[in-house]
Order: sequence, then structure tokens, then C-alpha cells
Amino acid sequence: MDFDLPQDIVDYLKELDDFIEREIKPLQAQDDNERFFDHRREYARTDFENGGLPRKEWEELLAEARRRADAAGHYRYAWPKEMGGKGGSQLAMAVIREHLAAKGLGLFNDLQTEHSIVGNNPFVLMFKEFATNWQYERYADKLLNGEMRTGFGLTEPNHGSDATFMETRAIRETRDGKPGWRIDGAKMWTTGMHVASHCMVFARTSGKDGDATGITCFIVPKETPGFVIEEYLWTFNMPTDHPRISITNCWVPEDSYWGEIDKGLGLGQSFVHQNRIRQAASSLGAAQFCIEESVKYARDRKPFGKPLAENQAIQWPLVELQTQCEMLRLLIRKTAWEMDRMDHKQVEKTISDKVSMCNYWANRLVCEAADRAMQVHGGIGYSRHKPFEHIYRHHRRYRITEGSEEIQMRKVAAYLFGYLGPRRQMFKAREAAGVEYVQPIPAPR
Repeated sequence: MDFDLPQDIVDYLKELDDFIEREIKPLQAQDDNERFFDHRREYARTDFENGGLPRKEWEELLAEARRRADAAGHYRYAWPKEMGGKGGSQLAMAVIREHLAAKGLGLFNDLQTEHSIVGNNPFVLMFKEFATNWQYERYADKLLNGEMRTGFGLTEPNHGSDATFMETRAIRETRDGKPGWRIDGAKMWTTGMHVASHCMVFARTSGKDGDATGITCFIVPKETPGFVIEEYLWTFNMPTDHPRISITNCWVPEDSYWGEIDKGLGLGQSFVHQNRIRQAASSLGAAQFCIEESVKYARDRKPFGKPLAENQAIQWPLVELQTQCEMLRLLIRKTAWEMDRMDHKQVEKTISDKVSMCNYWANRLVCEAADRAMQVHGGIGYSRHKPFEHIYRHHRRYRITEGSEEIQMRKVAAYLFGYLGPRRQMFKAREAAGVEYVQPIPAPR
């Protein structure tokens, strides 16, 4: 076994660091762009008089950073080579995401917006894996050149974790002599719709509530009549770009879908598996940042005439957090490495539980690390002059989104007890053979 990172990944981290120093830090330093990252960050980023949406200046700054990263060949690093990327592996992306998040707040990698100089674009691989040939010909260029930007419409006002119980329905309907689909329903937390051109609307097209099949992913242009953004919901961490959408008598042509009819849930699984392992790595990096900052502060701060770091009440909580970081790092990298060694669609069937382990534990860990950093730093840690409250408020959402931690623990349990995954056949075979797990207690003599 060799736990050393591949040299090409190590070299690439150095290349990214050089690019940040040369291109991104100067951009962050000019025109008072530091206001988006220092104690003024929430106000500077948020247009409170416009529904709490991101301010135009903030998004323009992020776009310029991405433009520079793209010109330098970094932004599309993880995209497949045939789609203009470098084919970066899941392992490489996990290492990169941790590396950047461990640097703290900065224009190179803003966790709040999923912005990064190395783009996290799960739509691209999802599209490559599930699009039919004609769908690829129709949409690929628009998707790759940024002309087509999609929101992810899976969650509903009455249904989040129970996505297979969604109320949004699509039925075949011909209008003006053209075959198509009428979609009715509602969606919630459909991030990014203020800049999206289309929305991936998941709707039931057959079957009954609870069925994994019978759901189709429709590509609905935002300007389609009946598709209405009702409001942007304000959140714990502002700005907001998470709307509630109503879909009423919304008609799209017959071929306005991705993947296959009734098999759209696979696209959603592809999206979350990529996002979950990468988000886990980001949470790990942010947790490590909180620990390191706390260690430095505890060494420098000298209440009662001695360093704060000499107190076991300070040491031990950080020791436990650091231990968890070390163990989690190994699991994340092993899981990402395994993802690279199998067909993308096999992840759900074989190691989805490991992806969930990484994600729910990392997101819980970073919240604990940010909270501990506030405590170690005292009053200044609670203020917005330190980044810990921002890290906490941002990462707290990931214990709910991308599959709540309870849902992910349920996935782990299903694999562990053989209701899903590779152990299912083993348990079925034992049951068929009449193997009993609980042996009767022998009667007393």
C-alpha cells in the first residue's frame, strides 16, 4: 500500500499556489475587494433591497476570477478531456478542494458560492454519462461555453429527503399539433436561478409515490410560460440565491429531457455523489483551517501570564478534532480513489455508503471545528473580524443539503445491514440457506 499522493497532483497544487499569488491575490487586493472577505463580507455581498440576492459587483468579481482561471487552464481541470477539460480525477479534486479550503477565506475558493479557480461542475460529467447522442449534439456546446446554465430542481416545498414522493407531475400533451409534456408542480431551494438559463425539473411521469423509477429530468427554459420564480428565501448565510418556484401548465416539447424517460433519478444520484465527496473534502479543509488558527492563537495568547496552549482544556478538544481530521482525510482519499477505479454509474451500487460517510461526518466536523475556534479565540472569535462565524454559517447548511446527514446515515445503514449494496446478496443467500444469526440459549442443566 502506498499512501503518497501521486506526484502530478503534488506538482499541480504548487502550480495552483503560484497562480493564486500571481493572479488572484492582486485582484482581491484592488478596488477594496477585500470588503467581500473581511468583517464587511455579508453586507458587501448581499443586495438586501433586492430580495437578498448577491450584489452585481460581487458576482462580477467572481466571474473575473473564473475567467482568469479558465485562461490559465485551471477552471475546467475536472472536465472530461473530450469536453475541453484535463480529465482531473476524483482523488485530485478531493485533494485540491481540501487544499484550497484549508487556506481560509479568499477569492481563490469561496465556499459560500461554490466558486473556485478549479471549478466544481458536476453537471458536466453527469451530462456526459447520461446524455444520448442526440442530446449531446443538441446541448453540449451550449453547456460547455456557458451559454446554458442550469438550476437543479429536485427538492419541493413538501418534499426534500423523500424525493421519490415528489408532487410535480408531467403528462404527455399535444399543443398546436406538436407532441410535448405539460408540467405542474413546485420546486424549492433551486440554487442559482437568478443567473440560470434553464432548470432541470424532475417530475414523475409514471409509477407511484416512492418508486425510484418513473421520474424524468426535464430541461425547462427559465422563460417558459408557467415557470415562475415566486421568491428567494433568506437563509442563515446571506446572500441568497435559493428560490421557490411554481410550475403551472408549463408546456415543453417532447424531446425536452436529459437521459431517459422514467430514469431521471440516476442523474440526481450522479450529481450528489460528485458533490458529496468534493464537499466532504472542502469541509475537511475548512475544519483544518479552524484548528490551525486556534493552535496559533493559543500559542500567542497569554492570559494569567502563560500561553493559553498550556491548558489541557484548550488542548484536548483540538486534539480530538485533529484526530478526526486525520482519519477522515484517509477515508475521503480512499473513497475518491475507488470512485476513479470504477464506471461512474457503479458508484451508487457499490460505494455510495462510503461517500455518505465522508460527507456527513466532514460536514459535522467542520461545524464543531468552527465552534471550537470561536471558543478558543473568545470574544474576537465570535466577531466577524474572524472568519469562524462565516465558516460555521456556511457549512451548517451542508448537514441538510445534498442529502441530510440523517438520510446519509440511513444509506450507510442500508449497506451495513444488507438492504442495499454489495452485502445484499450475501444476506439473501444466508436467509435462503436457513442460516440463523441468533443461536438459542442452551437450557440450564
